[in-house]
Amino acid sequence: MKRIIITLIPALSLVLTMAAQVPVVAPSQKKPVLLTGGTIHTATGEVIENGAIMFSAGKITAVGSAADVNADRSATEVIDVKGKHVYPGLIFPNTSIGLVEIGSGVEVATDNRETGDLNPNVRAIAAYNTDSHVMPVLRSNGILLAQIVPVGTLLPGTSSVVQLDAWNWEDAAYSIDNGIQLGWPRKQQSGFRRAAETAAPAAAGPSTYDRNVEALEKIFTDAVAYAAADKPEDVNLRLEAMKGLFTGSKTLFISSTEPKGIIAAVLFAKRYGVKNIVLSGADEAAWLVKDFLKENNIPVLLDNTQSLPRYDFSDIRMPFKLAALFKNEGILVGLTYSKQAYGNLPFAAGQAVPYGVTKEEALQMVTSNTAKILGIADRTGTLETGMDANIVVSTGDILDMATSNVEMAFIAGRNVSLDNKHKELARRFREKYDNMK
Repeated sequence: MKRIIITLIPALSLVLTMAAQVPVVAPSQKKPVLLTGGTIHTATGEVIENGAIMFSAGKITAVGSAADVNADRSATEVIDVKGKHVYPGLIFPNTSIGLVEIGSGVEVATDNRETGDLNPNVRAIAAYNTDSHVMPVLRSNGILLAQIVPVGTLLPGTSSVVQLDAWNWEDAAYSIDNGIQLGWPRKQQSGFRRAAETAAPAAAGPSTYDRNVEALEKIFTDAVAYAAADKPEDVNLRLEAMKGLFTGSKTLFISSTEPKGIIAAVLFAKRYGVKNIVLSGADEAAWLVKDFLKENNIPVLLDNTQSLPRYDFSDIRMPFKLAALFKNEGILVGLTYSKQAYGNLPFAAGQAVPYGVTKEEALQMVTSNTAKILGIADRTGTLETGMDANIVVSTGDILDMATSNVEMAFIAGRNVSLDNKHKELARRFREKYDNMK
């Protein structure tokens, strides 16, 4: 027994130490707050020098010049942000944060995929871990909201938008179950597979691609019929989850790595009456069908903007240019970041500035544009009266890695902690080496 107790005490100490590295969730806003004197980037295209923004009970109540925004200072917390920049909280779409902690291959830290290919009823929000060490790091870079998505082929599940300072997933839910993910099957096989098929006679029967499309056709046909029934005799959870696609309450987020696959997926969705469609994880393949996307009014969530070009014939700077190219075509563009250095999302937006977009347009690609794409633009994404007080204050340009320094962040008016594991480790080792002097 003594041996067991001796073993448990260090283990308990380790658990408590790890838990202490996750900051405590901020309490609700108690009194009105006035941020005054800073440069306000509203994400509507307007920039207010020497501006002021006031918020109460989690909502923005006034935005304008510091001279025009008045408040009863005896009842208001006034914060001088002169010389600083004020932004809407950034929004991170199409990500597995809160579902993946340590990366691929570590099963106990990964909960973003379920068995099977047709799982529209699988809810990412139910697996969301609010105690992830990733959240505080993101908040420190100005990212306050995220769309968490399940991964997989065909219909891996339903996505939700969360705010990144919460006790549990119910508290975190910002827009719950608002999107269905569709991974369109690949038609092209790898070079090795094609070579093997050339050397041997083709097997009888439909290809894997055809079987996958047939499976999608069947479940969408059933879902349309199910949605048309007033009171289905038997509740079908898969079909129930898809009903919102045909009423417009849910968005279909399509991902495809092939230009022809993008066209096929969009036409497929339109054929079944899907109201809202977004191309998620878009890259150069999407640019090759830009005219089709524009004609069908399909927004894009652009990924891999800091990667190598996709094709041998590509301009070497093509990934950097894509945001401006899509914007100039009149296609609504939001940015995402699939690599695990999640905090780099604002810098991916900043990278687009030298290649054809203004700083305010780049900001919109991680705020207001993304809010429109995710269906939450009536609540967040801009700094306007009546919007949720999701606000970031930085001493430098939040899109510039060299100068960004987020000093304050508010989610629904709550002043959230910006401490994180990175900062804790920096303090720890700084103290170590200071003591060695």
